[in-house]
Amino acid sequence: MRDFTRLRKKWVGQLTSEKNRIQKVLESSNVKLGSVLSDLFGVSGKDILARLLEKGYVDKDELDQCLRGRLKKKKQAVYDSLLGTLTEHELRLLRLLWKHVEELERLIEEVDQHIDRLLEPYREEVNLLMTMPGVKKQTAAVIIAEMGTDMSVFETPERAASWTGLSPGNHESAGKRKSTRTTKGNPHLRSALCEAAWSAARSKTHPLSRKFWSLAARCGKKKALIAIARRMLVIIFCMISRKEPFRQPQLI
Repeated sequence: MRDFTRLRKKWVGQLTSEKNRIQKVLESSNVKLGSVLSDLFGVSGKDILARLLEKGYVDKDELDQCLRGRLKKKKQAVYDSLLGTLTEHELRLLRLLWKHVEELERLIEEVDQHIDRLLEPYREEVNLLMTMPGVKKQTAAVIIAEMGTDMSVFETPERAASWTGLSPGNHESAGKRKSTRTTKGNPHLRSALCEAAWSAARSKTHPLSRKFWSLAARCGKKKALIAIARRMLVIIFCMISRKEPFRQPQLI
């Protein structure tokens, strides 16, 4: 399974990169659509982009057909954001980037479906992991693909954290212990847990959010993120080992 979860991560990274390139080309042509739409690649944004790339402009009647929900109230602002000028060179570049975006989205959907099939034997573990705030199905898939479901191979949560690369190394000099950077470990699992930790930090209701900001004030966001990711891994270790869902007391 890990071959497919790693491939998915690679494609998602490429998709993000291509979307950023599209937005950069638009902005350089004074097409400020991204500053008006909260999601340039949402349903309305995609419809507008498709029409824009077809002819190089979008008239008001066409725009009205693209806008949905609350965006209809922003029709004039959206229209004004499209008044930049796209050269033939820029249109050709954008069309190629757009094709790549659509292809990547199709491939990611295909790999997601295959990962779902591979997760069927681990449905219990997936459901347990998703009881933890910040852990989505994709994160659960990475955890299972990289760690497995038999926590006895790690023996302790501390060893699991070390294997993942979330335990700070230490060395001793003149009787004093000096903290060093975290060990390398498994970059795929560490990345997934750090993303989950960042999701927790940004959520006002997440039980680990207050802990993150408290640590960030003392040692910086980067170290705080690693600390929260490690805390989440320890909790996940216990959840899978005991076959228990997430519970608030586990944070203590």
